[in-house]
Amino acid sequence: MRRIGLAVILSLLAAPLAGEAQPTEKVWRIGVLTGTAREAPRAAPFLEGLRGLGYVEGQNIILEWRVSGGRAERFPDLAAELVRLKVDVIVATDNPAIAAAQKATKTIPIVMVLAQDPVASGFARSLVRPGGNITGLTVQGTELQGKQLQILKEALPTASRVGILWVPSEPGRHLQVREAEVAARELRLQVRLVEARDPAELDTLFAVMAREKLDAVFVQPSQLTSAHRARIAELAAKYRLPSIGPVPWYVEAGGLLAYGGKDSDRFERAAYYVAKILSGATPADLPIEQVTRFELKINLKTAKALGLTIPQTLLIRADQVIE
Repeated sequence: MRRIGLAVILSLLAAPLAGEAQPTEKVWRIGVLTGTAREAPRAAPFLEGLRGLGYVEGQNIILEWRVSGGRAERFPDLAAELVRLKVDVIVATDNPAIAAAQKATKTIPIVMVLAQDPVASGFARSLVRPGGNITGLTVQGTELQGKQLQILKEALPTASRVGILWVPSEPGRHLQVREAEVAARELRLQVRLVEARDPAELDTLFAVMAREKLDAVFVQPSQLTSAHRARIAELAAKYRLPSIGPVPWYVEAGGLLAYGGKDSDRFERAAYYVAKILSGATPADLPIEQVTRFELKINLKTAKALGLTIPQTLLIRADQVIE
């Protein structure tokens, strides 16, 4: 009896020691607020970036993907869902997503994948010291808008009147358009603001631009133009309106030109910010980085269909030419 009692006592003492010797790694929950499905190619660099930093889905992270489906008005409800789930970090892709996340929480860290002018948009106090719960990556809009219009002008030297296709209902878009107008004046381009509020209006809007004999179309970034990029490229071709878009996949959808931040760089860098925050860094003290690498893509197939000859100087600078 004495031996049995001693064995029981020893086993009870050993049990907690064995448990302490095998600590369970914390599983972090990351919310992603985006217009892009996780299966999309542009999401891959984010997942690969996390994996390279030691965060593997199914092991130590859970990803809560919330997709707007091209409807920015859905972001507030989607952001509220992520807050209710008590995610550890929210990754928000662009201004409407960032604005919705900011309104939903003042405590959960928010990582911006690409914000247009975050200080002017009210997301941060400064780029060096954001000061709140938001940090990440940005592109300063005036400079980018000017470069996009400059490329359009170089491709179409005789162009003088450009339509700006934009979505006024999405947060932050008015700022972008003001920057585009400033850049256009410097290039001596007249602009015609064309407001898109519903995808069903696109055909009519392009017909109006063609009737007004605009020389080209500058497609502004938005959830609507992103989700319906193939339709926009199709209408631009139908009405013989050369166009430039804000992100590389616009050209892949059939648009003539695209110039914007390199997707793989910014999504991979967003993963870096997530890892820093999960390691204990606070967004208030993490400087916002400006995107420094941009891609120029040209669709020569579209150019030929429009009867355009793209200058060799532009073709040489292109990161990708689709033939």
